[in-house]
Amino acid sequence: MDKTLELAKELIRRPSVTPEDGGCQKLLAERLGKIGFECHHLRFGDVNNLWAVRGKAKPLVVFAGHTDVVPPGPRERWNQDPFLPTVADGFLYGRGAADMKSSIAAFVTAIEDFVAAHPKHAGAIGLLITSDEEGPSINGTVKVVEWLGARKIHIDHCIVGEPTCVQALGDTIKNGRRGSLSARVTVHGKQGHVAYPHLARNPIHLLAPALTELAAVEWDQGNEFFPKTTLQVSNLHAGTGAANVIPGELVMDFNFRFSTAVTHEQLRERTEQIFRRHDLTFDIAWTLSGQPFLTPVGMLVDATRGAIRKVLGVETELSTSGGTSDGRFIAPTGSEVIEFGPRNDTIHQINERVAVGDPAKLSEIYQQILTRLLA
Repeated sequence: MDKTLELAKELIRRPSVTPEDGGCQKLLAERLGKIGFECHHLRFGDVNNLWAVRGKAKPLVVFAGHTDVVPPGPRERWNQDPFLPTVADGFLYGRGAADMKSSIAAFVTAIEDFVAAHPKHAGAIGLLITSDEEGPSINGTVKVVEWLGARKIHIDHCIVGEPTCVQALGDTIKNGRRGSLSARVTVHGKQGHVAYPHLARNPIHLLAPALTELAAVEWDQGNEFFPKTTLQVSNLHAGTGAANVIPGELVMDFNFRFSTAVTHEQLRERTEQIFRRHDLTFDIAWTLSGQPFLTPVGMLVDATRGAIRKVLGVETELSTSGGTSDGRFIAPTGSEVIEFGPRNDTIHQINERVAVGDPAKLSEIYQQILTRLLA
């Protein structure tokens, strides 16, 4: 029996759409408690979190992830019930199979095997699991990190189990992520009749030149690890619904994905300067979802690359592409943080899946990382 695959199935079988956990963390705590882990169930708001730790010495190596999943979408479009784990054609199907219940299963079985082989291992091993990663991310990992900080518990090395691989298991490690800065700007004009534009101020027309400039700005050059910062408009709305009315205001949502070559303060200031230069009357509300972070080549990156090479014979690439992850809450504490998990080609999709052998291979790799850091 493939114990990692079986645990992944057990986790998929528990519906856990954000912020629900579905009993997943209880199952993990029961298994880890049997091998000497001290388990803390931390509930903040409507979110369940689990902090489990074995040992008190340094370094502290932590596996981090989430039990919550995105909604399955139209169930009739799935080949099977999305919460009924199914093996077919060499794949394990189910919501969360890739994002990220296979990784969590691999965390646990890797820890079990490592502890069995090294019952008096150096350092300490931790597991940080939340049910709030796919949602607003305000009562999950960020709160657990605060809870740890208040107890002066510092994570030295952290492996986040997000699905990172592109073509084959082992091909990509995320050693950083771009920051995310969002804004909603309201441009104020004056409502009026379309036949009498001289008596009105159309905010759509007023914004257009500023938006053209914003879209053309080169915010930075990126660097060795990060691509250039990008801006994208996600929503633009104006109008009363009547075809003969000039609207009185316009609302636009936009987002920066930014590198370590620029700060969020610089992006805000340059953006507002453009709006002012075009003589707009506006209000703007900014939301910083996460700072960019980078873990340079060092102990954790080398250990992960070496583990992948040993288990799979693959030379892995470092990447900072994609969206945000909960690594953004852990990295600012000074921890080394990398992300490594299965292929990401079906995450959040209908018929999400992983290759049936990948959970066990992930477990071997995670165990090898522990061996290189703690044995």
